[in-house]
Amino acid sequence: MHEVPRLLQAAAALSQALRNAGVPHAFYGNVLTAVLANSPLADEISCVVEGGTAHPFRRVRQACAGNEDFAIVTSPWSNRCRLHVKYQRLIPAIDIEILVAGEEGPRRLDSTTVMTVGTVPFLTITEFVRAKVKAWSLRGREQDAGDIIYAMTRYWNRVDLNRVPEQEMNDFAARFPAVAPSWQELKRKYGIS
Repeated sequence: MHEVPRLLQAAAALSQALRNAGVPHAFYGNVLTAVLANSPLADEISCVVEGGTAHPFRRVRQACAGNEDFAIVTSPWSNRCRLHVKYQRLIPAIDIEILVAGEEGPRRLDSTTVMTVGTVPFLTITEFVRAKVKAWSLRGREQDAGDIIYAMTRYWNRVDLNRVPEQEMNDFAARFPAVAPSWQELKRKYGIS
């Protein structure tokens, strides 16, 4: 677990480097629910990065090149290539996993999919819920479930139903009754019974 201000400091620094390089990006993870809940601790922060003429990993490497605050760590030993950026200005260093837009999170990162909290761009509530529901469907992690429950019970009216996988969310609501009322209200809002 990390203190949320430390995670936000690392996110702001990486965001600045990516912005300077013209790389669309948004942060994701339970750090968002921690920020929204004013919780002091969080343990998950990732950065969704949009491609372009080059692969997102290359764009991140180029944006961080020559910056002593960041160390790039590639993890080829997993079943898929992964990239992590370590923010070394803090001790211990903060690890931020880089995710490819379209594979994790929305394909395009723009004003419809990104919101700014303080100075840090995060996925919107809709895209956060969508990504967490997809992650929960694949991995079944309790941490993802807790994030979905928090976001849906407090911010359900900010969720675009058209972006949330309906069957997976129905399954989620059946397994976690705390989210069922907000899920039903959201469907009612969109005229779906």
